[in-house]
Amino acid sequence: MSEPDYGTRQLRRARYAVAAVFCVHGSVTGSFATRVPWIQEHAGVSAGQLGLALAFPAIGASVAMPLAGAVSHRFGARAALRGLLALWTLSLVLPALAPNLVTLCAALFVYGATSGMSDVAMNALGVEVENRLGRSIMSGLHGMWSTGALIGSAAGTLAAHLGADARLHHALAAGVLTVLGLVFCQGVLDLRSTPDEEPPPRFALPPKPAVLIGLVGFCAVFAEGASLDWSAVYLRDELETSAGLAAACTTAFALTMAVARIAGDKVVDRFGAVRTVRVGGVLATLGGLLVVTSAHPAQAMAGFGCLGLGIAVVVPLAFAAAGRSGANPSLAIAGVATITYTSGLIAPSAIGAIADATSLVASFGLVTALAFGLVVFAGVLRGRGHISARPAFEDEPAGRSTATPARGAGATDRHLP
Repeated sequence: MSEPDYGTRQLRRARYAVAAVFCVHGSVTGSFATRVPWIQEHAGVSAGQLGLALAFPAIGASVAMPLAGAVSHRFGARAALRGLLALWTLSLVLPALAPNLVTLCAALFVYGATSGMSDVAMNALGVEVENRLGRSIMSGLHGMWSTGALIGSAAGTLAAHLGADARLHHALAAGVLTVLGLVFCQGVLDLRSTPDEEPPPRFALPPKPAVLIGLVGFCAVFAEGASLDWSAVYLRDELETSAGLAAACTTAFALTMAVARIAGDKVVDRFGAVRTVRVGGVLATLGGLLVVTSAHPAQAMAGFGCLGLGIAVVVPLAFAAAGRSGANPSLAIAGVATITYTSGLIAPSAIGAIADATSLVASFGLVTALAFGLVVFAGVLRGRGHISARPAFEDEPAGRSTATPARGAGATDRHLP
């Protein structure tokens, strides 16, 4: 069964609804991250054991993300997102309940699996809305995710400051976020597969275009993960700053990413995805050079700021390009998401390993090299059906924007796989 036609007003409503879903998704991550010390103490695990456990969200996401397309095919995009997002928000309660390492790993595996599937579902719907509007919205959607993460972190910080039990904190947060998610999902596009359309495979290798796009995302996420986890350590150990100034650098980097993503759509609409990423790659490379040559904290902080600005819109544009790269948007998005999740998983440990063997300066030399990779490989984001820089006319009927979506991802064939 095909979905009804959507006019401009309905598409705008769908855009705001999926943006709110991104915010809810990010809020779960922020809520969890601030209570990791409490969870570690409750489970009675060492720092090394915690590091092992924290690998399981990425493992769970990588395993489960390819299933998102099959779920959307069977239940429709709206119902699939509603169910997957609810599973993700409710999974927030599991890690705090774990009494030991084994149960913590299992809880984090489920936490990551539900995160990954809902991530693919909401990004696929975001790409669909972007295609129909004929203008870039993915950067702003990921900016809303970052905003949600900051909100969740702020609430978690307050709860930790008050000494609240994380089991109670996460139970309350999960309840509120689940209700909000169910409400917001009512406004997303209700896309359904046709009765004669074959379901996508439950597990399949990502298509080649998605792999190439994913490598661009890999470079950006590696730089992001390295900066978030190691910028404070870099300022403290290499430049001998105070703990407060070092922490402020990390916070400033996260805020820079969020602001740049929210503002990024206007830049993409004006200059296009490829040019935006290339210029961002130049800025990120300059930032990396500032970091590795810094002799003063201000220079290093400026470098991390340039890194944040340069890479902020890359992952949203990678998801958008994947969704338009072929006939199976969900599979392509899942492939890109798997590669970027892997990058986020290995970046912190890779930086640490290189730092142990050489120095943190050498570690961020690698980050700088990967940032330059954005300049070299940005052209792979110029896939079929790329969004035009010219916005859609306000009175255009649904599915007939100035963009030319790829089959299965846009107006030519308006169904999710």
